[in-house]
Amino acid sequence: MPTDISSAIGSVYSVLGISTVSRDRGKSFYERIGKRVFDVSLAFFLLPVLVPIIFLLWVLVKRDGGAGFYAQPRIGKGGKAFRCWKIRTMVVDADRKLATYLARNPDAMDEWDAFHKLSDDPRITRVGAFLRQTSLDELPQIWNVIRGEMSFVGPRPVVRAEVRRYGSFRYTYLSMKPGITGVWQTSARNDVCFADRADFDNAYYNTMSVALDTKLVLKTALVVLNRTGV
Repeated sequence: MPTDISSAIGSVYSVLGISTVSRDRGKSFYERIGKRVFDVSLAFFLLPVLVPIIFLLWVLVKRDGGAGFYAQPRIGKGGKAFRCWKIRTMVVDADRKLATYLARNPDAMDEWDAFHKLSDDPRITRVGAFLRQTSLDELPQIWNVIRGEMSFVGPRPVVRAEVRRYGSFRYTYLSMKPGITGVWQTSARNDVCFADRADFDNAYYNTMSVALDTKLVLKTALVVLNRTGV
């Protein structure tokens, strides 16, 4: 990834064919109304395909005796907490296993502090590893989209403790609904640090449009098919 995050953002938007020029921050029609119409229309268009897939994944994950779905509190628009749904990809006692692993591995602790994820995560099941690689574990979040808690495109939903890591861009995060996908997730940049994630999210906030959302959703489909993760 380029060391200059502005150059990185510019290169990503260039590939998408979208201008990086920010608009006046008065809310556009798309931001006020159109984005919700886009989300609901796309959600109901995809439901007939996604519901059978979600059900089959739920049955597969249930085979190890744990719950099929997993929900964790996340912070949404305006600082409102909501339950973000996923297909479970971790062992049943994941929190205890993580605490033990981090206590014994200082390098893993540093990685966790920087990215809030681990390249070699001991909590992830064999099936879960496949679901994460293909991003199929995110499919239940279509329910969050229908409920109006999330959007198809936006910043990834974070826990309350992570909101402050947005620093000066905290307002940006709290001004949008979290998304299933976004700019940095579809740009092979899952390994970016949190500060750079915030820069990408801020760039999206200042340039969001139906054209950009459409291109990001289509690019997400390609990323998933190539199994590079979202």
